[in-house]
Amino acid sequence: MSPTRLTALTVLAMLAFAGNSLLCRAALKHTPIDAATFTTVRLVAGAVALWLLVALRRKQAWRAGNWLSALALFVYAAGFSYAYLSLPAATGALLLFGAVQATMIGHAWLKGERLAPAQLGGMGLAFGGLAGLLMPGMSAPPMAGAALMLAAGAAWGIYSLRGRGGGNPIEITAGNFLRAAPMALLLSAVAWEHATWSSAGLGYAAASGALASGMGYALWYTALPGLRATQAATVQLSVPVLAAFGAVLLLDEAATLRLVLASVAILGGIALVIWAKRKP
Repeated sequence: MSPTRLTALTVLAMLAFAGNSLLCRAALKHTPIDAATFTTVRLVAGAVALWLLVALRRKQAWRAGNWLSALALFVYAAGFSYAYLSLPAATGALLLFGAVQATMIGHAWLKGERLAPAQLGGMGLAFGGLAGLLMPGMSAPPMAGAALMLAAGAAWGIYSLRGRGGGNPIEITAGNFLRAAPMALLLSAVAWEHATWSSAGLGYAAASGALASGMGYALWYTALPGLRATQAATVQLSVPVLAAFGAVLLLDEAATLRLVLASVAILGGIALVIWAKRKP
């Protein structure tokens, strides 16, 4: 793969990941769609898009993936939607990304990897930034929304860990989306009395599922073989930043000093953990 194509695929994938936060927040803030309906439409649209992508390659998506990974995917998608009922897009993306990385780094530690002094300092910096972001005050995010987004990030971290080295990632993702879609439909059935929607909200949800999720994952998995592990981990640091700029420009959200300082601490701490050499 040429460097130009690799760069283009990577940039588009990061824009798609940031777009998920912006689309979800825009739908839940500016349209009457409820979180359960958004989750269901997102997962169904993603399942259809990925199923078509796999079918074009003459493969069967249902044979890939598994129910435990699908459950983690559903918990992520549902927690993500309900969290954005109260969280700004930038804050949600930062909490999500921090929880994903913390989950994966914690798993590596439990598997026997030990952190170098610089990495321990990075973890302390990141957790200090998270604590500062969540401390009570005028610009602190709602605790319920923050807890839901942290849970969504942990679920996505588990989903990512379960999917490593398990076959073709696009086919696996398609199979997991197909399994997660009925779970979302069950959620909508349970929450039917509170269901509301509009054409704009449904459009945002479909775009989040088919484009930002389905096609975004396809672009990312196409680019991954051309990236070193540290490059792949580091480039994802851009997602909360892109979401923050997008929220300010497109959703009229304010970039508070607390968010800026917490972003520097959390992303800088994670970068230290990624870049420093781990001890076996």
